[in-house]
Amino acid sequence: MPATRHFDAIIIGAGAAGMFCAALAGQGGRRILLIDHSPEPGRKILISGGGRCNFTNIGASAANFLSANPHFAKSALGRFTPADFIALVDRHRIAWHEKTLGQLFCDGSSKQIVAMLLDECAEGGVETAFGQAATVDHRDGHFHASFGQSEAKAPALVLASGGLSIPKLGATSFAYDVARRFGHKIVEPRPALVPLTLPEGQALFKSLSGVSANVIASTGKGKFREAALFTHRGLSGPAILQASSYWRHGEPVAVDFLPDQAAGWLRQAKREEPRISLRRALGRCLPDRLAETLGDQLNLSGELANIPDKALEGAERRLGDWHFIPNGSEGFAKAEVTIGGISTAELSSQTMQSKRVPGLYAIGEAVDVTGWLGGYNFQWAWASAHAAAQAIAAGDR
Repeated sequence: MPATRHFDAIIIGAGAAGMFCAALAGQGGRRILLIDHSPEPGRKILISGGGRCNFTNIGASAANFLSANPHFAKSALGRFTPADFIALVDRHRIAWHEKTLGQLFCDGSSKQIVAMLLDECAEGGVETAFGQAATVDHRDGHFHASFGQSEAKAPALVLASGGLSIPKLGATSFAYDVARRFGHKIVEPRPALVPLTLPEGQALFKSLSGVSANVIASTGKGKFREAALFTHRGLSGPAILQASSYWRHGEPVAVDFLPDQAAGWLRQAKREEPRISLRRALGRCLPDRLAETLGDQLNLSGELANIPDKALEGAERRLGDWHFIPNGSEGFAKAEVTIGGISTAELSSQTMQSKRVPGLYAIGEAVDVTGWLGGYNFQWAWASAHAAAQAIAAGDR
């Protein structure tokens, strides 16, 4: 066995958080080793944003994140902002554009972000070991990593291997397992930003597969106005993905199908065009197939003139608060991120370092901080990586 090599920090996980942390700590004068069991770094970056990487959101703040401690993310997010990452992207001359709701995407390809991070790592003299699974332990004041035929040790270890979402890209429980071994609690990991499935009793809506509409979807404390999409298994689209992070099994998801319609709009339609049907009135606001299905479910046939005002008011109320009871989600296989993870209770919000084990850090998706859809989770990756890298760079030489 070759001699054990010494580094200032070992980072496990070459995703967004791990690569950025490695680059910053390396550029801060530290000798860094970045390990990942995948031969290809940044695999989730590559598929993000439809291949264009929604790399941040200009409105990102702690209010856009879920955590058992809703204040935990404030420090890191406040010290490394979307503007800071945009400046890096601009320095690498990567063209970008803003879509809706502050979401920023590459004009070209997600590959540009991965290449940028690898270039930044190279600038910091980061050593990499890709395609090699690591095992770690802690003794004599150092973290020891075994990978392939190699051994390394360092006074700092950064868990940046992410959560459980998208296992086909290599997601594992590595970070949770190591954290548990060092006495850290894990907040129950669940799929987040994930399509929800409907039971057979609501098969009628599955027949609308491919139909989408702009709605307000809400469950728990989450309420989002974006597009909802019916699928052959249930509900998807941005509004549903957002709501899914707040959804718990057995709870309803309420959908307002007509958020732009003022109260009394059906009675007004009745006065102005008494001879049209409810289905036709809905068809002026919604896709035809959806209007037809909702109209059938409301069971109000004939002309509006022949439907009592009270019945129309009842229809409006139901259209504005239509309850679906999902029987589950499409799971980690389709979840964009994992909610839950390493508890923030024993991590420093300033440095992301363990309060239990000096030198142990956790960043990115491995931590119980989960962002909304739209670039927020990348911003958490950059900000938490920056916080840890600053602490590592400032540590004892």
